[in-house]
This record gives sequence, structure tokens and C-alpha cells, in this order.
Amino acid sequence: MHTDSDILELEDAAQTCTDVPMVESTANSRTRDLDRLLLRSGHLVGPNFEPSVELRDYLQEYARVLVVGAGGLGCELLKDLALSGFKNLDVIDMDRIEVTNLNRQFLFRLEDVGKPKAEVAAKRVMERVSGVNIVPHFCRIEDKDIDFYNDFIIIVLGLDSVEARSYINSVACSFLEYDEKDNPKEETVKPMVDGGTEGFKGHARVIVPGMTPCFECTIWLFPPQVKFPLCTLAETPRTAAHCIEYAHLIKWDEVHSGKAFDPDDPEDMQWVYKEALKRAELFGIPGVTYSLTQGVVKNIIPAIASTNAIISAACSLETLKIVSGCSKTLSNYLTYNGVEGLHTEVTDFVKDNDCIVCGPGVLIEMDTSCTLQKFIEQLEEHPNLHLSKVSVTHQGKNLYMQAPPVLEEMTRSNLSLALFDLMGRISGGTVHVNGTSIKNNKKTSGLRKLRVVFKGVDGMADMDTAGGA
Repeated sequence: MHTDSDILELEDAAQTCTDVPMVESTANSRTRDLDRLLLRSGHLVGPNFEPSVELRDYLQEYARVLVVGAGGLGCELLKDLALSGFKNLDVIDMDRIEVTNLNRQFLFRLEDVGKPKAEVAAKRVMERVSGVNIVPHFCRIEDKDIDFYNDFIIIVLGLDSVEARSYINSVACSFLEYDEKDNPKEETVKPMVDGGTEGFKGHARVIVPGMTPCFECTIWLFPPQVKFPLCTLAETPRTAAHCIEYAHLIKWDEVHSGKAFDPDDPEDMQWVYKEALKRAELFGIPGVTYSLTQGVVKNIIPAIASTNAIISAACSLETLKIVSGCSKTLSNYLTYNGVEGLHTEVTDFVKDNDCIVCGPGVLIEMDTSCTLQKFIEQLEEHPNLHLSKVSVTHQGKNLYMQAPPVLEEMTRSNLSLALFDLMGRISGGTVHVNGTSIKNNKKTSGLRKLRVVFKGVDGMADMDTAGGA
């Protein structure tokens, strides 16, 4: 049997046999594996990688990472990132812990039911991994100012919603700036790592805005949600899901006229469950349960703990590689399938150069006399945008804000002013707008980047407007 000293001697001997030098390490055994990545060079490292103790210290002391989501995948991500050397983490999640979470969201206990996921997850990881500081944020991702997201070196997503992914993607891409040759400025790139699981299947992807395809570039990868014809729900239900959707989409409005259904309200969900049971008994359909009711109404996808662990490991490794440059990153979409045996595959998707989110921006040509109010109205009519209830910012300055009411009142007077004057009477510039659009008959919020050019200023009147308003 080998002693610890024997093992260390063998490792030292192996190191001297390699042809790549290793920077002297002052770390203890807890960081030994991390040191093997960060303190020595190799043949697969990134182009700007320089092994050093300072790099390790930067990773541990200064690099801030945001984890979005504290569910099954989010719990794994927090644990893996903390054990990978990241000591400054933030986590944001709007949900509270439910009993049904406990089978896979391992950071939570029965006594935690009803508490905010972000707060409990942060507390548990800090209890087990010394030296890690995790700041929880119990709120919606839309509740945070855009500048909040700019404080992080990388954003890691553990979400179960296409809409939430799309929003964070638009936020990260809003920081991206292009030079005069439409090349992305490296200092404005906000990388993301996105993970997702569905039963025994999952994916991990790297998103580097301006360089790799963003979420919007590959939105077609996500199939549309299954929807049932209303005539089937009302007249000929055949499954338990039909009964649940009948109670949710038809019966609720009949009984609760004018009151919106809240999927996160246990009383509302219980009402739908009981009505679905009545419907199922009437047609002799078995299988209606409370958990199934939650799954159908909230579009909950079954989760497997082992899948979450595998995808989280891939995402955490990519995060470490992006931040440190210790190895080349994934290029750029990993799929995992554990239904029968084990199958993984990496696909190199191509960036859409005309993407309205991560591209240089939708080009819009304006008259210098056009007011901010008229500009906002044109965004609603624009064929590529269709944005309503728009807020507008330029170079970090709020030109007009829809909410909160105090900001709306403070910026309302700008609506009657010329956008040319509000932007400092320059020939053109980048404007960020935040508004609501309709996709698949569903309202979604999102950020868009616009390149505004003013007619007749500095000889730009003849510029191709590329589909502008």
C-alpha cells in the first residue's frame, strides 16, 4: 500500500518527465488538481494562456460568476463551481422550494420547503466549501438592472425556460460593441455557458457573443410546446392531460372571470387539480394527480439527478476554461443522451451574421427632427422588431423608462425631444431598447440593439439601411 508521501513522490517524478515546465505552486492539497491546470502549460491551452500563481489567485479572489437558476441544474452548478476554485459567486432565482424538488435538488431539505431557493442554496454551499462567498438574489431576472449583469466575468445558465434563456442572452449581447469593420470588441464580450436537461438527455453550450452563435441564432433548436386543440379539450378528452388543460384553460375563466391564473399559487393549482379530477371521472379517464397537474400546467419536464450532474460538470469545466484559458473551449454545442447506453456529440453551429440580438444591430435611419416618441412608435411597426412598451437607453443613460413609475415620470419629458439631440447630436450610435414582443402567441420581454443613423449628417444619407424603419 502506498503512503501519501509515496504518491507525492510519484507525482513529482512524473512531472519531471514532461517537457512542459510547471510554475512553482504554493497551494495545499485542496487546490492540487486546479494547479495542474493553471500552473503549467500544455498543447491544448488557449492562445492567451500564461500559467502562473497570479492566474489562480485571480480566479479565486477576483473573478465573479453569476449562476442563473437554483433548481436541479443550478444546485449542481453552484457546488461544482465552488469546488473548481471560484470563490465569488452570485445566484439568482425567483422560486421557493417545494416538496417535489427534494428528489433531485440536493441542497434542499424538508425543513426548507417554502424558503427561497437562491438563499438556501447559497447557504448550503458556503457551509460545505470554506472560503466561498455566494450572494443570493431572490427575484425575477427582469427585476435586476442591466448594469447588474455587467459586473460578472461570465454568466452560467441553469434554466428550464426558453423565455428566460432568451432574456439573459439578449442582456449579455446588449453589452457587445463592434468596431468600424463590424468586428466585435473583445473587451465588451460577455460569455455565457448554458446547460439544460430533459430526463436522460441534456446539453451544454458555450456562447461567446459576436463569435459563436447566440441563443437567438439557434432558437430553432427548441421545438414548439405541445398544444391541444380546444375542441378536443371541450368535447372529446382522451387523456389525463386533456382534463387538466380543460380545467386550466376553459373552466378557470368560466368560474374566475377576470382573475388571472397564478401557476405559483398553491390554491390556484389545487383548484385546477380538483376540477381536472371531476372531468376525468366524468369521462372515465385515469391518471390525474396533483404532480401531473403541476407538470402539465407549468410545462415541467421530468428531471434526473444524474443527468443534472453530468451536464453541470460539462458547464463548470467550460466556465473554468473560458475564464482561465487553460484549454480550448467547446465548439460549441454538446448533446448528451443516456436513454440507452451513453452517447455524446459536439456540434459546431454557425453564427447568424444578421441576428438581431448578437449582430452589430438592426440599422435604422432617422430624420434629425424625429422625436423620441415617434422613434418608439416606429419600433412597434418595424418588421423585424414589433416591440411595444419600449424603454430606451443610450450609453448607459435612460432616455425613457416604462417602469418603475418614478423613472417613467422623470424621463417622460424626453418623449417630445428629438432623438438626435438626446444622443448628443452625433451622426449615429448604438441604442438599446427593452420592450415586449409576441412570439408564438405569447408575450416575451427582451433587449434589442439598434444602430441609429441620422440622415444628412456627415454624409451618411446614402447608407444602406439594411431593412431599417
